[in-house]
Amino acid sequence: MTTMRYQFELFFTALGFFTRLPVPAWVPWSPQRLNHAARFFPLVGWVVGAIGAASYLAFVQVLPPTLAVLLSMAVTIRATGAFHEDGWADACDGLGGGWDRLQVLAIMKDSRIGSYGTAGLVLMLLAKAAALVELAARGDLQVAFALLAAHPLSRLASTSLIHTMQYVREDESAKSKPLARRLSATELVVAAVFGLAPLALLAPAEALAALTATAAATLWAARVFARRLGGYTGDCLGAAQQGSELACYLGILAAWNFI
Repeated sequence: MTTMRYQFELFFTALGFFTRLPVPAWVPWSPQRLNHAARFFPLVGWVVGAIGAASYLAFVQVLPPTLAVLLSMAVTIRATGAFHEDGWADACDGLGGGWDRLQVLAIMKDSRIGSYGTAGLVLMLLAKAAALVELAARGDLQVAFALLAAHPLSRLASTSLIHTMQYVREDESAKSKPLARRLSATELVVAAVFGLAPLALLAPAEALAALTATAAATLWAARVFARRLGGYTGDCLGAAQQGSELACYLGILAAWNFI
């Protein structure tokens, strides 16, 4: 097996795990391969961001920007199977309703959504929609570029938690258990390149503000997870992706006050 073919297989492994998009039938799957596929998590963000951007640009040709934003969000949620939104809701329920570590973990594992999860999910989706609508005031390409930058960058944020924190669930059947391995230096560089490169689509001030806001959101999330859980779970990774994606949009908007 050539090294290049193996890298393609790892990418498709990541794409198949983190989205509902079809992958080639010749791609083998194993927990070990998924273990090494985290390096391509930000590259999956390229695909999801491209789907969102293309959807928005298509919808906005015939619909008002607000509806185009909402439909674009719906398309990306369908493409990912609400994978990260589910993690955000579970994390809101667990961290909001749990008193101690074991209770938080038990609530997060429950497939039902509670009051904290419902409120958190609604507010997150509303905030992202409002931010993208505000971005649309500067032009349709601004929305497209923001989507193309935020999806990879936010997935790099989640990948950084895998590298820097301990996985805390002991359940071997947990869906994210195969990802619970620190990245090697090479893998981390690959993830960073794919996560940071799309920032070149933004103006320098916007890129700096987006990166700063995303880093701040990620550090805050890591602090909360460390204090409440002693590490991260799969739901924490989804929550970090959602929070840092929103932070990226807010950073771009904040930068406009200084441009």
